[in-house]
Amino acid sequence: MGRKAELLIVTALAIATPAHAADRQTISIAPSRLGEAVVALGRQTGVSVGMSDQSLAGIATPAVKGRLSVDAALKRLLRGSGARAMMIDASTWRIVRARPVATAQTPARAPAAPLPDQPVAEIIVTASKRYTPLPRYAGMVEAIDANLFSSGEASGGTATLLARVASLSSTHAGNGRNKLFIRAIADSGVAGPTQATTGQYLGDMRLNYAAPDPDLKLYDVGRVEILEGPQGTLYGAGSLGGIIRIMPNAPNLGEFGGQVSAGLSATQHGAPGGDLSATINLPIMPEKIALRVVGYGVQEGGYIDDVSRDLNDVNRTRTYGGRAALRFAPDENWTVDLNGVYQHIHGRDAQYATQSLDRLQRASSVAQPYFSDYLLGNIRVERQWDSLRFVSSTGFVHHELTESYDATQQDGPSALFRQRNDIDIFSTENRLVRDLDNGLGWILGASYLQSQSKLRRSLTSYGTAMFQPQVIPGVPMIGRGLPATATGVRNKVKEATLFGEASFEPVRGLIATVGGRLTNSRLSGEALDPIAALSFADIARAEAQADRSETIFLPSFALLTDAIPDVTLYARYQQGFRPGDLAVDDQRVRRFQNDRISTAEIGFRKGVAGRDAIAISANLAYTDWRNIQADVTDRIGLPTTANIGDGRIYTAEGRIVVRAIQRLTLDASIIYNDSRLTRPAQFLRALSFEGRSLDLPNVANLGGRLGFDYRTVMGNGMRLHLSGSARYVGKSQLGVGPILGRTQGDYVDTSLSTSVTRGPVQISLSLANLLDSDGNRFSLGTPFDLHTDYYTPLRPRTVRIGMDFAF
Repeated sequence: MGRKAELLIVTALAIATPAHAADRQTISIAPSRLGEAVVALGRQTGVSVGMSDQSLAGIATPAVKGRLSVDAALKRLLRGSGARAMMIDASTWRIVRARPVATAQTPARAPAAPLPDQPVAEIIVTASKRYTPLPRYAGMVEAIDANLFSSGEASGGTATLLARVASLSSTHAGNGRNKLFIRAIADSGVAGPTQATTGQYLGDMRLNYAAPDPDLKLYDVGRVEILEGPQGTLYGAGSLGGIIRIMPNAPNLGEFGGQVSAGLSATQHGAPGGDLSATINLPIMPEKIALRVVGYGVQEGGYIDDVSRDLNDVNRTRTYGGRAALRFAPDENWTVDLNGVYQHIHGRDAQYATQSLDRLQRASSVAQPYFSDYLLGNIRVERQWDSLRFVSSTGFVHHELTESYDATQQDGPSALFRQRNDIDIFSTENRLVRDLDNGLGWILGASYLQSQSKLRRSLTSYGTAMFQPQVIPGVPMIGRGLPATATGVRNKVKEATLFGEASFEPVRGLIATVGGRLTNSRLSGEALDPIAALSFADIARAEAQADRSETIFLPSFALLTDAIPDVTLYARYQQGFRPGDLAVDDQRVRRFQNDRISTAEIGFRKGVAGRDAIAISANLAYTDWRNIQADVTDRIGLPTTANIGDGRIYTAEGRIVVRAIQRLTLDASIIYNDSRLTRPAQFLRALSFEGRSLDLPNVANLGGRLGFDYRTVMGNGMRLHLSGSARYVGKSQLGVGPILGRTQGDYVDTSLSTSVTRGPVQISLSLANLLDSDGNRFSLGTPFDLHTDYYTPLRPRTVRIGMDFAF
């Protein structure tokens, strides 16, 4: 290939894909006004540049030409203008008015010297629903930029976030059926009708309610933000532990482009797998309308052998899906986005094993497949007036999850329990925000959410002449191979909310934030397909209790000071809640009450990761959790829900990011949790002896992560990227009490990856579970057998080779 042709390919790649802040490209902007200059810059580099004050658009700007990074080009455009540029993520910048120049009485702080070829960019916490600079955000936040994700990691979905964030944990029941927990806010490992403790969002659209993590793949994602601790003021019900906000790349209005990625993987002791994805960005009307489409398919090879059925690698999982986004920007003040998501997951069998057998083996009577179908549609409208911003987001989610469990009883015929949960969510939120570049401002909004879940259950016996029909108390007798319907439940929640938050500076260097959320919840529930063992009186009584209305106010307060140069100190108080609903066990239909959480925390932050040579953050938190809702099992193993009592949690965590040399970054984080059920419910008090409290479930007492990231440019313009990590997950227990008190955790998960990029082509190689650890991620096999030594092992050592091509 000639030098000229190679240059054309490199230039096309730079135009077609959003530039990282430090990437240099050919930029040529004529003298003009700032509004016109940033449009030209976006067209030439693929970045998105917005303004907090539209009056800045008329500022005269000089000519900018040469091989420059986006950061350097913006600095030249804004020199002497009284404005400055803030980096929101890898492909988004925001221009704001600069702070007043310090006087002799208030000397200016000397900024930290930038590292060579590195942008001095501010991290903006957009999950705060205001553009809040990280040094002025009162709380723990993890912000993961897209340039940290390889295509192999994107195919891992939520598993990629688990490997990077020490405070995030999962039940590891299988793709699309996991419950996620932030810090130690975990209710149970059993899947039932309770609302999630962790809120999940795609942009401004809620992903889940009374359902597990949908586990959307992270292809073409610009950034992921994780806010720790209750987020009741801004996010309402179901954000007890925090929120995860995924921000996909928006359509580029100016340039055509895309990317194709493919990979093959091989798992030791298991079957091979592979992944394929494609992204295309198509401007329909340049600078006005653009379409962005992502499609993908992933197969994860199985590695569990079932010795009873003489089958190998039974737990294969296949996922396929995609996203589409249409952006319409009639002018610089209006943006309208239409978004659609679809994803299907098919797990051929469960992924647990039995410790008493050989490694990665179990003996089950029947296959236990599961399916997940997820569909989302959303419209988002944004209007900008100077420092005011109006955002409206409305959407609908349909989520269907079907699970199977081996319900075979000792000396009985083979039996299979099926549970199908159909969830529909409609939500709309409208908010008015005043953003100021110094972290001050306010937000006022209203929202409405309606969620309906239908949980249906059945039990099928595969009896033979050797066996009698299976008899389980509370479930009708079932014959050979015929399903019998078990009682299900329908729950419906309607939430109308007003919320607001404001930050102000009573004295210089001290920021106070006050907020509140007023929510009225209307709850209704009914039994589905009730069995004869349940009396109509019991059903009517429970359903009458479930039809009710409740109003809850959630306050929040925070104080933050940055009076010490390059140091942030903060204190924060926040609440969260989950409404009650209806549950069914083997004998009755009953109501469970709402639960409420309150967290007080203090923390500090020094430096900003990616900007400063050393960045340190730490946090101490105390959580009071009242009337805890938990998904449990009844006496015959059927999933149900109950209030298990009151609890408290102490949490201490810290993180340090060190740029040892220009090309090498080291990252270490640690979290410690001490959780207790201090006042068990009546049915659990017999398990608490001599006044001792019970540990809360699925909460690792200790966790930590070590990682490194190395990047360099080699000869012929080739770029090398090498990264690795080791994450420790401490001990926890499956549930509350001796029956569910089985230990899990206490393992180390390791990974290593490398990639070489030249022009539009990238070749990558990654290794997962380098030590081939057999650690136990989750101790639940089937809820119908809590005595066998089941465990869920890590995926064995896996190697993946991939190729990405951008155009």
